[in-house]
Amino acid sequence: MMEKPPLDSNGEDRAWLSEGQSETQLTTVHNPDGVETPDEDRPAWDSKIQYVLAQVGFSVGLGNVWRFPYLCHQNGGGAFMLLYVFLLLIVGVPLFFMELAAGQSIRQGSIGVWKHISPKLAGIGYSSCLVCFYVGLYYNVIIAWSLFYLGNSFQYPLPWEHCPIDVATNNTVKECADSSPTSYFWFRKALQITNSIEESGEFNPIMTGCLLAAWAIVSLAMIKGIKSSAKVMYFSSVFPYVVLFIFLIRGLMLDGAMDGITYMFYPKLEIWGNVQVWRQAATQVFFALGLGYGSVIAYSSYNPVNNNCHRDALMVSGINFMTSVLASLVVFVVLGFRAKNIALRCVAKYGCVLLLGVEGTGLAFIAFTEVMALFPASPFWSTLFFLMLLNLGLSTMFGTMQGILTPLMDNFSLLGRHRTLLTVCSCVLGFLLGLLFTQCSGNYFVAMFDDYSATLPLVIVVIFETISVAWVYGTDRFLDDIEVMLKWRPPVIYKYLWKYVCLLAMVGLMLASLLRMVLKGPTYTAWNQNTASEMTLEYPGWALAMIVMLIVFASLPVPIGYIHSMLKNRRVLNTHSEEVRCQELHRELYTKCSSNEQLDSNSHPHVPSEEDEARPRAAFLPLGNEHYRLLPQQEEEDEEDTGV
Repeated sequence: MMEKPPLDSNGEDRAWLSEGQSETQLTTVHNPDGVETPDEDRPAWDSKIQYVLAQVGFSVGLGNVWRFPYLCHQNGGGAFMLLYVFLLLIVGVPLFFMELAAGQSIRQGSIGVWKHISPKLAGIGYSSCLVCFYVGLYYNVIIAWSLFYLGNSFQYPLPWEHCPIDVATNNTVKECADSSPTSYFWFRKALQITNSIEESGEFNPIMTGCLLAAWAIVSLAMIKGIKSSAKVMYFSSVFPYVVLFIFLIRGLMLDGAMDGITYMFYPKLEIWGNVQVWRQAATQVFFALGLGYGSVIAYSSYNPVNNNCHRDALMVSGINFMTSVLASLVVFVVLGFRAKNIALRCVAKYGCVLLLGVEGTGLAFIAFTEVMALFPASPFWSTLFFLMLLNLGLSTMFGTMQGILTPLMDNFSLLGRHRTLLTVCSCVLGFLLGLLFTQCSGNYFVAMFDDYSATLPLVIVVIFETISVAWVYGTDRFLDDIEVMLKWRPPVIYKYLWKYVCLLAMVGLMLASLLRMVLKGPTYTAWNQNTASEMTLEYPGWALAMIVMLIVFASLPVPIGYIHSMLKNRRVLNTHSEEVRCQELHRELYTKCSSNEQLDSNSHPHVPSEEDEARPRAAFLPLGNEHYRLLPQQEEEDEEDTGV
């Protein structure tokens, strides 16, 4: 007795899935009975721990270290954490579980999964691939920055501890004296940054070399698929936790550490009335779990069908949240020490405002480097920190690349047969396009891609994913398929969360993001060399056009896929109706008969013309196994007729 295949069956009620079936089912084989079974040749994880480390490594990234702590500080500390947990439970976990279950059941990448559920929504998978490609382009630049700082950490004293001396005047460099040694090293030595995005400058040769090294690492780790990347995950996913715990223990011994922790957990419940805080919390939940990228689906597609993906969803989401809390503890402890020792008078006058304006790269490459320069044996701590950033970035980058490669290999058999070549070519293309970010204005393009190329397209992708499962395929049927996999039925609350709560939350997030973009206008933070300070500038016209193009190109595959499917359906229906009409005509003209009289009486209204006689008979499809041909009397009659 064969088990019911996930998300498919042999009944007529699944006939709507037949469209495009041959294109999407590249990972299945057909037995003589016509029942699809999983392809035994599909790669699989060697162990459950490999899979968990891969999912955790992808979802736990740089955002946990520099984005979550900043949001906590900006939005009320403990109150923001409570709001985050609430949204994680009602939106994050259900959507994460949905992607895990879909990938594991259908055993394909994002393109194949959504094409399988509804061919009209096949564009969802292509949008996921495009967004993954966008993210991979600029994410690897951050890895290149980490490599640069890691290489400079093997010096004593650290090169960002003191301002350099201007040889011409024998004085401290003015730009450094007006800012700080860490800011000067970041903007002038590492980035060689220009004053605005309109000044492109030359290519930064050192950073270009670091970017090449970053793509080479990714290529070598991904070249054999999950078999090679999983081995790297054992180190890249675990090592950051070791470093975070070491930093936490060291930080708790510092003066001012408890002040930072107190501020972190102090709740300001009034922030719950601010719509923008809800938007930021929902966005952080969305990106923390890696929803919409297709990487979660790709990783789960290599699981055995009976794997408990519900437990995985709860476990990975919990680990992700606890990692964010751990990273926040480390950040607040370290910056509490920084406040006590560097800005004591400022803190006494204004309160703890240290993290305000210190977000993302500024937190990692300016604030943290400044603190580590104060530690005894500073090169050791700097090496540990940037090695941790490197591993966090790589584990997320592996998942991002898997979200690109797996759907392409599943849907295009030619690419699937040349996995190594596809991986290498993708990395080479990523490096060549990534040269945009190694210009002296490259940091501004990284900020542009980070702010605009992924947010809206990913939200749109997840909205269509939810519609596809909840309203097109049906939550009851989806839960039925999960029950077949897990041997138990998930709680019915998921049905209502998918159909209403998650969908409304994602639509609200999309509208809030659009509204903020329109009302506030896209801006970026630039470094002014003359004033040695940061300033907020508006994007020029061509940059705004580039932002719009990034968003449109990433979202375009969804409507294009829908229109293509509709046209394909119409073409198939027209072809089918034409075949039926030809078969009916064929049945009337070429019937089995015993006499000329019967033939004449039956065929007189439909005497074939000369064109019809000249047309190849193969154009008419045979009915069943019986081929209809002209009888001898008919052939003679036709010869006489043609002579008239």
